[in-house]
Amino acid sequence: MRLSSGLRVAAVVAGLLSVGAALLAMREASLLWAVVTLAALAGHAFTATAMPRVKWGVAAGAGLFALVAAANLHRYREQVAEVGEPARGQAGAGAYLLESWQYGIDRQRLTAGGLALGVLLLGAAVSALPARGGRRGVVTTVLAVAVLVWCVASVAVTPGEPALPDLFAAVWPALLAVLVTAGVLALSGRRGDRRGLLPAGMVLLSLVAVRVCADLAAAWASWWPLVRPAEDAFLQPGIMMSVGAAPGGALEVSSAVETAVALGGVGLAVAGALRAHRETAGR
Repeated sequence: MRLSSGLRVAAVVAGLLSVGAALLAMREASLLWAVVTLAALAGHAFTATAMPRVKWGVAAGAGLFALVAAANLHRYREQVAEVGEPARGQAGAGAYLLESWQYGIDRQRLTAGGLALGVLLLGAAVSALPARGGRRGVVTTVLAVAVLVWCVASVAVTPGEPALPDLFAAVWPALLAVLVTAGVLALSGRRGDRRGLLPAGMVLLSLVAVRVCADLAAAWASWWPLVRPAEDAFLQPGIMMSVGAAPGGALEVSSAVETAVALGGVGLAVAGALRAHRETAGR
């Protein structure tokens, strides 16, 4: 229990450092501390006293989130290295831009897939918990339906030229992540802890899933006209993009909020699932 408690404290401290680094526009440091936070949460779940299905499911879910964060950290370091490369010609710059855009979309799809699988592992642990009565299950079910409607609406209103069937087909990993997260959110109300930590964590993870879905839809809708322009349209050379860092002293509040929501969601879900098991085991 001492090791588990120590890892829990380490996760809280690393999470605060990650949010603080994101607020100060220190992207690499924020991602690094996020990896530490999620790895500590996985270790905390693994060393906690719980039935094997709950312990392994929660630990595996948090561990998978840590792997996704590590992959994003690796990609960010590659992007920083690429910025310092010699300037390309106009044709080469255009091809490089399209390639980078495609790589970014693929990375977002991979992130969405990792989110879906990680939440699915958490869902396996939650399903092993005994069901509870009360109205909380109804509330989380309503919230889950609202999350699904919100996600579909955000994709449907994405500005751009591609047809909606093509757009939905392109963002299917993110839609799957939203569907899985909404399902576990609905389940968490009936099997969560008395303090509501598990449902609260799943609400935050649902917000993360919807954001990933909306970002992927916007990125793909912007990329699509560049590679499949209309017959009467012509691509013009010279696409402006900014690769500079944030101005000195600027605070990235939105990035800090996103980091806090993501890490807080995983942390609350892990703590809530383990607490729900302790509550039922102590009956």
